[in-house]
Amino acid sequence: MPELPEVHNFKLYFDAAATGQTITGVRVHDDYIIRNMPGPAFADALNGRQIVDSLRRGKYLFANLDNGHALLLHFGMTGDLNLYQDEVDRHKFERFALYFADGNILGFDDPRKFARILYLDDRDDYIAEIKLGPDALDITLDEWLDTVRGRKTTIKGVLLNQSILAGVGNLYADEICYRTRIHPAARVNELTDVQLTALHAETVAVMTYGTENAPYYKDYPEDWFWHVWREEGKTGPQGIGEVKVTKVAGRTTYYVEGWQK
Repeated sequence: MPELPEVHNFKLYFDAAATGQTITGVRVHDDYIIRNMPGPAFADALNGRQIVDSLRRGKYLFANLDNGHALLLHFGMTGDLNLYQDEVDRHKFERFALYFADGNILGFDDPRKFARILYLDDRDDYIAEIKLGPDALDITLDEWLDTVRGRKTTIKGVLLNQSILAGVGNLYADEICYRTRIHPAARVNELTDVQLTALHAETVAVMTYGTENAPYYKDYPEDWFWHVWREEGKTGPQGIGEVKVTKVAGRTTYYVEGWQK
């Protein structure tokens, strides 16, 4: 599933394709992923609007419109963007498309239809309504410590909690725990401030590297984070421990037994 670095990549693509463009038409093939209005109403709301800029917050991408409203793109598990001009280049699983005044078409593809697309009258009210926390790249150490210190939940549960930290998902949470040598099932209230500080530092480091290298989530490089170690039965770093698989916070979790304490 696209997480913060992957959605950052989508933002770069979207900005290059859509910023400053006027929407001259909207084609909706399947309005299942448009969660708060029927397809025809969605098309009417966007038709004639100009896309001013965009905002990424965690895994959410907001396209800001010239009337103060916003289009939310949440990519789910298989959402994708496709810019084209010729209809022969339209993807098989395109759910809707925006037609721009410059002749380009921006399609939103989603084979499994887990994406969530919303037309928002007030972007900030929506962010408050869903209790979306600070972006994982923006949260300060003091904010992090004040928010998590003393919690009795697992550290992986905290990393996945989007109201605490927006943008970290399952794969990156495992990577952060691996880098800090902390077991993902460790309880936060049992961790020291030194460990919590290390978790914050590695979260920022992982997210920064991810955004700077702009991964495409369907084609990661061979040396991308979890490709290095995330394989059940593999020997851990420096020959210590073995990679195991378990469930933490309801999610499939990889860790190195004997390496992560």
